[in-house]
Amino acid sequence: MEIQSNLQGSNAPQLLAVEDDANVAYLLQFLLEREGYGVHLARDGNEAKRLIDEIPPPQLVILDIMLPYTDGFELLDYLRAKQDWFATPVIMLTAKSQERDIVRALDAGASDFIVKPFLPEELKARVRRWILMGRK
Repeated sequence: MEIQSNLQGSNAPQLLAVEDDANVAYLLQFLLEREGYGVHLARDGNEAKRLIDEIPPPQLVILDIMLPYTDGFELLDYLRAKQDWFATPVIMLTAKSQERDIVRALDAGASDFIVKPFLPEELKARVRRWILMGRK
């Protein structure tokens, strides 16, 4: 699969979204670009790793847990191990809604957790919150 990227402009906050479900990926990209963010989109763990190695750290990562090739927990460890990416906020977005999954994600270094199906306005509010916190 080809990595998709639609950068809104050099001053637009950049996000990395890692989502294997085509419909959810499209919705994420649509919602976030409409809010003025530049979105790098990876459809599986391998594409996400490649982007983590190639692009400067974005202002925020939205990361699914259940992904082909490399799951979200492994990707979280991978990006947290990189000095430049260590402080990048990560919102885990997943259908896994059990307390143990949420605790595992937060203990692994996730900044926030959203359960699918997500509410678009809630997602946008959480993204805004983390972007604003990063600018302070």
